[in-house]
Amino acid sequence: MGTLRVHFTADDLARTTVAATVDPMWEILLSRFRLNDLDKAPAYQPWMRRLRSDPVQRANMRTGARLLTTLAPMGPYFPDFLTPAAARNGLEAGLEAIRSTPRHQLRSELQRLAQHVSLPGWVRSLADGEVAALTQLTDALRAYHQAAIAAHDDLIQPAVNVDRAKHVTRFLDIGVEGLLTSMCSTMRWRPPVLEVDYDIDQELHLGGQGLLLVPSFFCRRVPISLADPLLPPVLVYPINPSWEIYATEKSSRRPLETLIGSTRAAVLRAVGTGLTTTQLSRRLKISPASASRHAAVLREAGLITTVRYGAAVVHSRTALGTSLHEGCSSSDRPPAHQE
Repeated sequence: MGTLRVHFTADDLARTTVAATVDPMWEILLSRFRLNDLDKAPAYQPWMRRLRSDPVQRANMRTGARLLTTLAPMGPYFPDFLTPAAARNGLEAGLEAIRSTPRHQLRSELQRLAQHVSLPGWVRSLADGEVAALTQLTDALRAYHQAAIAAHDDLIQPAVNVDRAKHVTRFLDIGVEGLLTSMCSTMRWRPPVLEVDYDIDQELHLGGQGLLLVPSFFCRRVPISLADPLLPPVLVYPINPSWEIYATEKSSRRPLETLIGSTRAAVLRAVGTGLTTTQLSRRLKISPASASRHAAVLREAGLITTVRYGAAVVHSRTALGTSLHEGCSSSDRPPAHQE
């Protein structure tokens, strides 16, 4: 086991952020690793059971899984072009970035991969940047994502919501350095360096760019970063994918929606301990004006509070809002042993 050492300046600390949701390309890659896990962690069992019970989903993800087994094997290295920064803007943006990867990057990264594993002949067409090969890859990744990730958003997103709310609270309470200290048991903040348990020894100097911390449902045990230090700095970290969180979120919907309406119930669930109006509108796929109106109604009812931070306003649940949310959750929650 090695150590990733991330070197911060004061500017880097000021520019460090936590992504609002998972990155689709990282989730594709890391979920493929979870399919290979021998110990089958309990937290992933609901997801695994869904896949096993749906032959159509398994068939749709088969080609993508096969390609990923070759291009991103378990080990110390996989190509960075599979997880482009553009994917922060959504799956299609990420797939387009893969199709547009410069030939020199494809060739360099696949040659590096070949130093670790034996590659089949078809990889040469990717290394040459052939349009047909890149299109075949992105089509397979899209189908894999739909079957293995998007179809299970109701399982993944609640866990991400809880994780982000927790970190927003920590950031407001103890600042970014405190957040780095408490984010993950395999991360240690030794100012001005963040040490991360890693497969290899690696140094990452942020140089004033800041660090984007990306939550991942499928990242397990230790965070992961890009291999090329010249790419935009990112650290993907594991959240706690809890089946209990999923069960609570699912069971809380009917009574809460019946009481205050579906959109306002969604707003109350989503804000947790902190979301801006923009984040809320993106999360719920509603307009910022609509998000602001629903937040105002909940605020007038004493269910959320709104605080301005610079140019943004952050909405969070009040004690009353939390009590209502948790009360509706517990009233319809199945026994702990049920799945």
